[in-house]
Amino acid sequence: MKYNKILIFNFLCMVLLSLVACQNAASQEKNAAAQPEIVAISPPEASKPPVAYAAAPRLEEAFTVEYLMGKFNPAEHPDFVRIAPPYADNNERFLRKDAYDAFRQMHAAALRDGVRLTIISATRNFEAQKGIWEAKWTGARLVDGADLSKTIADPRRRALKILEYSSMPGTSRHHWGTDIDINNLNDAHFLTGEGKKTYEWLRAHAHAYGYCQPYSPQGPERPHGYFEEKWHWSYLPVARTLTRLAQEQLQDELITGFKGAEAAPSIGVVAKYVLGINQECLPAQE
Repeated sequence: MKYNKILIFNFLCMVLLSLVACQNAASQEKNAAAQPEIVAISPPEASKPPVAYAAAPRLEEAFTVEYLMGKFNPAEHPDFVRIAPPYADNNERFLRKDAYDAFRQMHAAALRDGVRLTIISATRNFEAQKGIWEAKWTGARLVDGADLSKTIADPRRRALKILEYSSMPGTSRHHWGTDIDINNLNDAHFLTGEGKKTYEWLRAHAHAYGYCQPYSPQGPERPHGYFEEKWHWSYLPVARTLTRLAQEQLQDELITGFKGAEAAPSIGVVAKYVLGINQECLPAQE
């Protein structure tokens, strides 16, 4: 009888231990399911585009002409984020999250090669661009040392002068949250010393992070548009989608709401400036 009691006791202990083990396993499985999988992302190789940036996502349904023309507040838009130090020269700049993530990886890679990239201009909505344009239009801001309201009376000619480097409100790539200006807004800065080293690094490696220089030198392949801007870089996985939207839906007649807007149709701003970019940055032909 005593032996039977021992057997029964051992059996009950085994059953109890099995129940505790099952509960622990179930609890671990539940906790694992509740936690998102954390995947380590290695820095992308400079020699080839990372998979994440190799092709433009299908984002057409996410965008409207209003977005294209910068008629929103990036500080309140769910796809935008404030740029943190040390990536920008101040903490009041915004960028799309996808473009920002790619820039941070590019920033880290550049630092490893002794190059520091600092964003000095990012998203500018319609109102911000209007402020820049109208300051130049009225003479409040000089252009090449001149008050254009006094030196160029003809609206079309005055607009063309401003368009050498500044976009009409509603037509700027800076509306999109994909485009940034890096380090300096003077072309001469990138011809020597640290500026030259920075530009050469960007030319060699920016494509690996999804970035392209939209305003390349003017010539047979880019006869129209803004003068070359070595500082201006665009995040193509999103910008190509927006360029395609501009090809399909943006019209000169929509460019209104600021001083000098009447010159847009006679200049052909959409065809020559919005779409007059480096062919490497254009959407692929379907």
